[in-house]
Amino acid sequence: MFRLRIFISSIFLTVIVLTTGVVAGDRSEFEKWMNQETKSYQEYRDKRDKEFTSFLKNQWKEMQTYQGLVRDKAPKPVKMPVAPKPKPKPVVKIKPELPGTDKKPVAIKVPPQPVVKVPLIKPVPKPVKIIPIPVIKLPKGKAVEIVFYGQKLKFTYDPKLYARLALRINEKAMSSYWSALSKADYEPLLKQINAQRKPLNLNDWGYALLINEIAKAIYPRRRSEQSLFTWFILVKAGYQARIAYDSRQVFLLLPSRQQLFAAPYFTFDKVRYYALGFDGKKQKPGKVFTYDGQYPGATKRLDMSLSRALNTGRSEKKKILAFKFQGKTYRIGTAYDSQTVNFLKTYPQMDIGMYFGATVNSSTGNPILNQLKPLVEGKSEQEAVNLLLRFVQTSFEYKTDEGQFGVENYLFPEETLFYPYSDCEDRAIFFAWLVHNLVGLEVVGLDYPGHISAAVRFNEKVKGDAFRNNGKRYVITDPTYINANAGMTMPQYKNKKPGVIRITF
Repeated sequence: MFRLRIFISSIFLTVIVLTTGVVAGDRSEFEKWMNQETKSYQEYRDKRDKEFTSFLKNQWKEMQTYQGLVRDKAPKPVKMPVAPKPKPKPVVKIKPELPGTDKKPVAIKVPPQPVVKVPLIKPVPKPVKIIPIPVIKLPKGKAVEIVFYGQKLKFTYDPKLYARLALRINEKAMSSYWSALSKADYEPLLKQINAQRKPLNLNDWGYALLINEIAKAIYPRRRSEQSLFTWFILVKAGYQARIAYDSRQVFLLLPSRQQLFAAPYFTFDKVRYYALGFDGKKQKPGKVFTYDGQYPGATKRLDMSLSRALNTGRSEKKKILAFKFQGKTYRIGTAYDSQTVNFLKTYPQMDIGMYFGATVNSSTGNPILNQLKPLVEGKSEQEAVNLLLRFVQTSFEYKTDEGQFGVENYLFPEETLFYPYSDCEDRAIFFAWLVHNLVGLEVVGLDYPGHISAAVRFNEKVKGDAFRNNGKRYVITDPTYINANAGMTMPQYKNKKPGVIRITF
């Protein structure tokens, strides 16, 4: 582990020299020496950087990455079953016996009522609210402008923050790069980045993406330098970022407070450092060189939770979703923000619970909720939940992640609106969000091998498949089992016990 060596302060040395009564000539030599040492340390903005630069020259070792963890190895059903529809009971009217006759009453069968199409429910149109990013006063320096998910941002930086990596990638090149940037005036740029955190509603992942976007503007088409610059700024911001390299490129390693999947990683002091890309594509480091050390003061791990919606320069796309319930066809107008979708695409694979509790941008969510709200009002809890089940079951086309993306890829609610297909976990996440916001009932996720479903805790008595957890009764509500109502379990999972996913909205 990297340790700082104690540097004897110049004041202490000066006191020793002055108290020993050195002669003028000796004092002059001492002053020259002191000036040289002071200049040496002033070249670095922080004495930790000199120590860390020295450390980086020697403390690299070759390591093999662990391949990313797999969330669920069980295959998903390629085609979803359809619940059997109960046959509608014909209404029977009894023709009364005519007086003075011996004829018995005759039963007349009345055919079921035809499906009634309900016009598209149009919410009150509201202009898309784009929260402007305040213009901050920029210090002197080289100007750079970026477009960050539709928001135009300007920064200035010390030109010394541009340092080229040596052609031969090795520990000496890594040390030289850190040394060059640590001698630059990086604090003003770091302050500008931090000033944008609140206006943009950045979580830790968004913060890292912003830094990388600046790196791309300063180092266009130079991937290794982009990774190194992002590493440097994240470390200076207090994050536990590291780097690794092979003969061709540099990889950024980041620890997370949450477990990530399908991302290669190294383990140091029982902490996983994931090789993450910012474009949503999987990194593929094999045998690489990295260091087992920590820059003093860099203690934070990325918090990947999406507890607030990114403030984008919204670019809305519209879609109509239709479904049938109790003899009526409903058409719901939806709109998703393509800028938010682009941001969510960059996310590495996380635990399913992180998707259930993610915040949905109000500009996307409120119009959907406003249209569905009058449809569930006045209904019993069971009837309202069944309506939402039918909406999610039949408004979206089904296809597994493997069929749509080629890899497992859980979707946030806004992504479910964007992509042409969705599968079980995407629908369970979307359904849980609807029930929470429209019916106000507690929902949990159900984790079967190869399948994700949901269950609702009703206040009223609802018959059907259910289970108890912590003394509470939850009724199975599967938003992937086509036309299934509350209390119906998909046949192949009828006798299997699922794991329970707690949801915190």
